[in-house]
Formats: sequence, structure tokens, C-alpha cells
Amino acid sequence: MVATPEYEESGWTVDFWLDPACPLTRYTARWIVQIANEVQLTVRWRVMSLSVLNEHRDVDPEGDTHGYLWVPARVAVAVQTEHGHDALGTFYSALWTDPHGAEREWIGDITEALSRSGLPTSLAGAGMNTGHDAELRRSHHDGLDRIEAEVGTPVLAITTSQGDKRAFFGPVLRDAVDREDAITLWEALLQLSSVRAFRELKS
Repeated sequence: MVATPEYEESGWTVDFWLDPACPLTRYTARWIVQIANEVQLTVRWRVMSLSVLNEHRDVDPEGDTHGYLWVPARVAVAVQTEHGHDALGTFYSALWTDPHGAEREWIGDITEALSRSGLPTSLAGAGMNTGHDAELRRSHHDGLDRIEAEVGTPVLAITTSQGDKRAFFGPVLRDAVDREDAITLWEALLQLSSVRAFRELKS
């Protein structure tokens, strides 16, 4: 167990907004799962959408000219809406791993990921229509509107056991981290977020 006294004894919550198709966000997701295994931390998985973020731009910075990124986001929010945050986390993990648990370089088959997650494969149909777009926009803005800047994925909102809250973009990771680095990053994040004037750090 991590020995930092501020959070060793009491549970914290992290609301984690993700676009399911972002390849870098999976590393942050793996990291927060590592931390949740070390401390009393509850993770609530939530959906945001790069498609919603960029839909009014003249040029899509993701280069998604055919609107593919809407599909996994719509399926993910259908999972979140109909089956809850834990189910979304399970589905998201299945999207980025093969049936043997190995990491993928890109998301796998959505129907297969639903099946492996114990979810109805009929949810795959949500990706091809706008039936859950209101929920997608609501979930998206619930996360991103907490940040006083234009950001992407992931967005994390930490709630302490005393009810103190802080939301931020990132951290963005370019690879998986080991246990020691995972804990170091978590403790550094808590230190930064404790400074109310702190806003942004990039490398």
C-alpha cells in the first residue's frame, strides 16, 4: 500500500472522462487502475468525445473526415447509460486488449469487446445512429466544462474524502508505467492539485 497519510485511510473518487478511441488515454487509464489497486480509490469511468469537441471546427485536428470516431464514443455512452460506469470501464479495457489480455495498438472489434465484457452485442448498433447523442454531449460537457481551458482526453476529477474537488486535463502518458513510477506520478499529481493557483504544465 502507498503510505502517504493524506489518503491512506479514507477513500477518494476519481471521475475519469475518456474518448474510447484515443490511443494515449489507455495508458492513463491503466495507470489509474494501478493506483486504485494501491489505495482506497474509486474510479468512475465516463465518456467524452473528440468528435463532439471538434464538430464545429473548420478542420478536424484528429483528421477524422469520415466521422469514424463517433462510432466507439456512441457505443461507449450507450454502455455507460444502460449499464453503468463499471461496465464502461470493462468495455474500454476490452477494446484495447485482445482476448488473451495483450495490449492492442488500436481498438479492436466493438462487438467482440462487448461480448467479452458480458454486455449485449446489440449495443454495437448504437454507434451507427444518433439515439444516444444527447447523453454523449451531456457526459462530454459534464467533464470538460470543469476545465477553464480548451482540452481533450482524458479529463480527471478528483474528490477527496472531505469532499474537496479538483478537475484537470491529463496526465497524458506515452507508455505504460511500472508500479514505482505510477505511485510517484499519483503523489506528484496530488501535490500539484493541492495548489489552487496551479493551472497547467506541459512538456
